[in-house]
Order: sequence, then C-alpha cells, then structure tokens
Amino acid sequence: MQVLNRIMTNICSDKLPESKHFYTKLFDFNVDYDSDWFIHLISKDKNFELGIIDKSNELVPAEFQNNPQGFYITFVVDNVDELLTIAASEKFEIVSPPVDTFYGQRRLLLKDPNGTLVDVSSPIKNL
Repeated sequence: MQVLNRIMTNICSDKLPESKHFYTKLFDFNVDYDSDWFIHLISKDKNFELGIIDKSNELVPAEFQNNPQGFYITFVVDNVDELLTIAASEKFEIVSPPVDTFYGQRRLLLKDPNGTLVDVSSPIKNL
C-alpha cells in the first residue's frame, strides 16, 4: 500500500475566471497559480487545495470533457448561513437554502459556474 501524500480535486471548466471568483469569494482560498488553462487554489492555512482546469485542455481526456455529473464537492465551514449571505449577494446559483439534516449538519447547496454541485455544511452546535 502506498502512503497518501496529498489529495486535490480538479474541476473541469470552460469558465475559469468565473470559477476562480466563485471559490475565492466563498472560501479562504488564495490563488497559488493562474494561467489560461489551469488555476491552483490553496487555503490560507495551506491544508486544502482545489484545481480548476480548462476542460478542453489536452491533459483532460476527451471522454471527461463533459459537464460534471455523479459527484459533488462538500466544504465544511463554521457558519453556513454567513456563506449564504455572500452567495446571495454575489448572485451565485443557490440550489437549496440551508436546512438542518438528520445527521447533525446544516446544509446549503450551490451550483458552481461549471454546473458542479457544491455542498456547504456546518455542524449543528446543539447536537
């Protein structure tokens, strides 16, 4: 078994500037690398990374250049309701406003500029 050194999600996109704005406005990402084909975001504490790659880039196999489906990304934050305020003010697409779930999370669903479902959750403090 190999030791895991790093894990990073890469989102295939045809809207790199809009995607960069979405993820840096909502979460504590800094832009570590920015080009016309790839953007690397890294959290301010350097613990989390997110890549956004031009879906038509030669590094992305043709059969994976379609809109995303069958997965979603979850971000856990301290206060999902504060994030809703930012999302609404930026006119980001809100799929579902925050709701309390049976498993102890308050959950907000957004759609990023690429069509990726983004689950933003925060623990319910009283559970």
